[in-house]
Amino acid sequence: MNEQAIRQAITDCIVLNNCLSNTDFLGFPNGKKGKVRDIYDLGDQLLLITTDRQSAFDRLLANVPFKGAVLNQTSAYWFGATEDIVPNHVISISDPNAILAKKCRVIPIEFVIRGYLTGSTDTSAWTLYAKGGREMCGNILPDGMVKNQKFAKPIITPTTKSEEHDESISPAEIVARKIVSRETWDGLEKIAFKLFDRGVEIAAMRGLILVDTKYEFGIDRDGQITLIDEIHTPDSSRYWLADSYAERLAAGREPENIDKEFLRLWFKQNCDPYHDQELPEAPADLVEELSFRYIKLYEMITGRNFNAASDFSVRERLKKNLSGIL
Repeated sequence: MNEQAIRQAITDCIVLNNCLSNTDFLGFPNGKKGKVRDIYDLGDQLLLITTDRQSAFDRLLANVPFKGAVLNQTSAYWFGATEDIVPNHVISISDPNAILAKKCRVIPIEFVIRGYLTGSTDTSAWTLYAKGGREMCGNILPDGMVKNQKFAKPIITPTTKSEEHDESISPAEIVARKIVSRETWDGLEKIAFKLFDRGVEIAAMRGLILVDTKYEFGIDRDGQITLIDEIHTPDSSRYWLADSYAERLAAGREPENIDKEFLRLWFKQNCDPYHDQELPEAPADLVEELSFRYIKLYEMITGRNFNAASDFSVRERLKKNLSGIL
C-alpha cells in the first residue's frame, strides 16, 4: 500500500473504533492480561494475542491502530530469520494478531542488549550515564561518551522480570541468586548476542540501525532453551534510520527514529508519566503517526506489504480465525 492508502486506513480504523484494546470478547478461559499481550493457557500450549495497547513508563498511553498486527507479524518474521540460532516457541500464526505457542518454563530474566548509549526514561543508559554512572550491570563504561554514541561493542544489561517494574541486575548477581547457573547464563548470553548480531545485520541491509532490544527465553518440555515472547519488534527494540545517523550525531541532534520514542518524549514533556495519577490523552496526530511508523518499519524490515485494510472488524476476524483453538 502507498502512504496515502495506509494513512487513510489508519484514519478509518480510528473512526470505526477498530483498535484491539482487549480480548475479553473471545471468552477464552485462563487468561492473563499483560502490558500489550493477552495470554491464554491452553494446557500444553499458549495463545498469545497482541493487542493495540501502547505501553511505556509501565503505563497505558493509548491504543494504536494496527499496532498488534504489526508487532505479531514482525515477530513472526524475526522468529523465522533466527531459528538457526535458537529454537523458538511458535507453533502457528493463527491470526495477524495471534500466535499459538509452546508452553515453556520461563527464565525470569530479560536479556537487554544495547548497541548505543541512549534513552529518555529515568532508567535508561543515557540518563544514568549523564548523572555520572559508569557501571551498568557489570559493564564499566568509559568517560567522555555523548548521547547516542555507539559502544565499542554491544553490552548486556539484564533485568529481572516483574509484573510491576523490572529491576536491573548484573550477571554475577544472577548467578549468585541462583536464578540460573553460570553455565546456563554463559550459554544464554552467547545466544542473545548472536540474535542481536543477526538483527543488526538484517536491519543494516534495510537502511536501519537496531539500537537496542531485549530477549526472553524459556525451557520447553524437552529441556531445550527456547526463544519466547517477541523479537526485534518496535515495542521491544529501538530503531534509527542509518543514512542520517552520523550527520545528526556530529551536529548534536537526535537520530531519526522509527519507533515509539517520540511518543515517550511527548509524555515526558507534558506530564510526569511515572508519578501523575492520570495522564493526558495522547494527541490523535501522534497516535496516527505512530501507527504509520509501525507499519513503515514492518515493511522496511520484511520487504513485505502490510495489509492495512480496515473494512473488517478485527474482533470478528479473531473470532473466526481462533474458533478451532479450543
